Amino acid sequence: MRKHIKNNVSWVGKIDWELETFHGSDYSISRGSSQNAYLVEEEKVVLIDTIWQPHSNEFVENLKSEIDLNKIDYIIANHGEVDHAGSLVELMKEIPDTPIYCTANGKKSIIGQFKHPEWNYVVVKTGDTLDIGNGKTLVFVEMPMLHWPDSMAVYMTGDNILFSNDAFGQHYASAELFNDKADQCVLWEEAMKYFANILNPFAGLVTKKIEEIVGLNLPIDIIATSHGVIWRDNPLQIVEKYAEWADAYQEDQITIVYDTMWDGTKTIAHRIGSEITKQSPDTKVKVLHLHTNDKNDIMTEVFKSKAIIVGSPTYLNGVLSSVAGWLHFLKALKFKKKKAAVFGTYGWSGEGNKVLRESLTGAGFDVIDKEIKVNWNPDEEHLVDAKGLVEDLLNSLDK
Repeated sequence: MRKHIKNNVSWVGKIDWELETFHGSDYSISRGSSQNAYLVEEEKVVLIDTIWQPHSNEFVENLKSEIDLNKIDYIIANHGEVDHAGSLVELMKEIPDTPIYCTANGKKSIIGQFKHPEWNYVVVKTGDTLDIGNGKTLVFVEMPMLHWPDSMAVYMTGDNILFSNDAFGQHYASAELFNDKADQCVLWEEAMKYFANILNPFAGLVTKKIEEIVGLNLPIDIIATSHGVIWRDNPLQIVEKYAEWADAYQEDQITIVYDTMWDGTKTIAHRIGSEITKQSPDTKVKVLHLHTNDKNDIMTEVFKSKAIIVGSPTYLNGVLSSVAGWLHFLKALKFKKKKAAVFGTYGWSGEGNKVLRESLTGAGFDVIDKEIKVNWNPDEEHLVDAKGLVEDLLNSLDK
């Protein structure tokens, strides 16, 4: 169970190979994940975080096999969410008086979720420290809204380890544990998906917090995350990526997202995709059907895109429910400085494009005037309109 990190610091978490969804079913996981907890054994023994509630009995038993639980002097709860603090209930049955260090919001969160106001909470704020002996100190750094109000990170002097909680992580199961041992393509793909779907709504806060951490002038040799791999090889590379991603990130890509009833909207989507390639050969094009592509993977492609084009048939004076739900999620992620266009088919009322336009504008996208709106199924005459829509969209990107 225990894996050595550095000197007297060990990983004591859980690699969850079978995990398929997270945050209920709101985040898809295709390569497993991990819940990372850490044991620091200096003159004082410190447990930094626990693991997800369903694995709490396993966690406590494994921890018992590594150390007498009564030797744990302090517990650090960087975040109250159940994937981090979920094993506290079982653990505190064994060592009920052990101090739990957390933020003020962390105390509220843990009590609210687990209903144990009697635990020995020690509330900390940015700059507070905890001497753990052998010349080493833990420094607390509040990380509000990255991604909960209660979040914080802990920096360990001497070993120069930043226990970063949810920042800089990925949902990626890797037995090798460290970034230099992981499949690099998979690692960066999962890191971007994690940022796009979880942290992008707080991009402005990410930028400020990175500036604050860098401003502390602390040497960082390892970034020990709460999920996925631990960054030990050039650990600041993920910090630099976060700074880039948080700055209205985009690549030379246009993503087409649609749903369809009887393939009319699908036909338009495919023609638009072909037209983009014809007019702008270097631009990457993604044509993504909402029912055959995972919504989190779609959002990662939107994150990378400089523009999106969204299509739906009109249905019950609006758009298909799959599109409406996706648009709600899109608004929540707060993407910045991206263009958009709309298209769709209709039988009799034809409100779909209007709903798409209003929803995309409300989500922060700059929607061009040109659109494609086809009564019933498109024929070649209608499909020629894809040329003008793509022209107008590409021209808008140059402004």
